[in-house]
Amino acid sequence: MNNRYLSRLAPVVLAGLLGACGSTEDVPTVPAEPTEITLDYLRSLTPEQLKARDTDNDRLNDYDELYTHNTNPLRADSDNDGLTDYEEVMTHQTDPNNADTDGDGLSDGNEVKVHRTNPKNADSDGDGLSDGDEINRYRTNPNSADSDNDGLSDYDEVNRHNSDPNNPDSDGDGFTDGQEVQMGTNPRDNSDPKYIRTLGNVNFAFDRSDIDAEAATTLTNNVNMLKNAPNFKVRVDAYTDHVGGDQYNLRLSVRRANAVRDFYTSNGIAADRIEARGLGKAPVPCAVDDTNGKGCRANRRAESVPVSPLPFAPRN
Repeated sequence: MNNRYLSRLAPVVLAGLLGACGSTEDVPTVPAEPTEITLDYLRSLTPEQLKARDTDNDRLNDYDELYTHNTNPLRADSDNDGLTDYEEVMTHQTDPNNADTDGDGLSDGNEVKVHRTNPKNADSDGDGLSDGDEINRYRTNPNSADSDNDGLSDYDEVNRHNSDPNNPDSDGDGFTDGQEVQMGTNPRDNSDPKYIRTLGNVNFAFDRSDIDAEAATTLTNNVNMLKNAPNFKVRVDAYTDHVGGDQYNLRLSVRRANAVRDFYTSNGIAADRIEARGLGKAPVPCAVDDTNGKGCRANRRAESVPVSPLPFAPRN
């Protein structure tokens, strides 16, 4: 068979083959996948092809990323907030295109993974301070409305009382900030409220009720404290040692209590602030009497007990 015959036969054979296989227009064309996947390439694919793909391996298919969530199918974390697009859409219901869904100054990823706050609520603990301000500005706990547990919310401490939201006793006076606010005193002033923790006690000579020089010094200090805390009262409890009869010692203790009361009143303490009680022999005898054989000086005493008008006592 010569070449001229073959050249005439080739078109006929080709036409027969095309007739058997159908038109070339019937063969679907699939774009060749490029070396680098681009958004333009993905948009050229059919919905079915996109639904079968997860280019960024974030567990959302490319179709949903492009046409449902408007996220980037080439990036597992479209807004770069530390959460994958899948986690934002399916787990936390946050905005996968906004790194800070609630606008509180903390990224969604940090809220979920670091601070355990609510990425959809700018104020997770409802105290009036945003989570971002609590973390970045005040160093308070964004999950506790009262970080220092003093009875005042973090917001009230910062914005109303100017006290320390991380210290239950801002001024170190023994009262919590909440107690001070409740009492109407200043939680930033350790001299407010005026408080008397203890007053000095005095002792007496055997069978005596007069105020000697040592006792006068102690009582003068007590007077100064009582004047500095005018709302305080004082209770004077006076005792004797165990020498002598009970009735005599009871009367002696009353004289000692009255002597202390008189010292207070003569030095400017109102009588209605003082309760004086003579209680007889001291409740616990001394283990060893004084060497002079006249009982025990430690039991011949008058105790001045401060009586607080306040509803709280300091912790220390």
